[in-house]
Amino acid sequence: MEESISIQVNFGRPMPMFPFRSVAVLPQQIAPIPVVEPRYQQLVSSALDGAGQIALATYAGSGEIDVVGDPPVRKAACIAQIVQHERQPDGHYILLLQGICRAGIIEETTEYEGNNYRTVMLEPLGLPFNDDEQLAEVRDALDLMLCEGPLSKMAAASWVLERVRNDAIPPSALLELASFTLLTDDSIRYRLLAEPDATARWGIVEYELHRLGRLIRMAERQGARDWPKGLSWN
Repeated sequence: MEESISIQVNFGRPMPMFPFRSVAVLPQQIAPIPVVEPRYQQLVSSALDGAGQIALATYAGSGEIDVVGDPPVRKAACIAQIVQHERQPDGHYILLLQGICRAGIIEETTEYEGNNYRTVMLEPLGLPFNDDEQLAEVRDALDLMLCEGPLSKMAAASWVLERVRNDAIPPSALLELASFTLLTDDSIRYRLLAEPDATARWGIVEYELHRLGRLIRMAERQGARDWPKGLSWN
């Protein structure tokens, strides 16, 4: 996402919860989401009748998760805004979701017992869009890492670098963009979602990018067959 939009969130009311196996989006990022299951089609219809906001959660546990019923979810969620939607002839939706902010799940609610989907009460997790003074070094550090060295060989490097060099994009947005675009491991993405402090998030991202750079160097020495999983050459 290249510019922030002021969107209000009402933390005083239950919000529809859409759980995923992995982190679907981070704040200030945009992702397409297909909605096929009937109860989540109902969720989307209800959200569109209101503020158009959904709490995107992730299932707790590791490995194969049986998502039948209402399995437990992890405590951190991303509140997302439906910015575009298209309903298909068979009833399923294709959504474009924009992450708004981090939130902590306080509890599930039963206020809307006629619904087939789950609702939760939330609380803010960190202060969105107020972290730029703490993140003054992010732009220059990302520029250096992506302009030269092993990370420059990543398929998304030039796309991210173009945005890093756009002074209209604040450091807080660049941090979220780099987190979501360059780091694909779900455990890392969840750590970044659950961390309320922007400086701590940058520490995680910086460490993981340096670690990724070392892996790429090793793969270059050993041959293309050992390229780190999930990555590709430009």
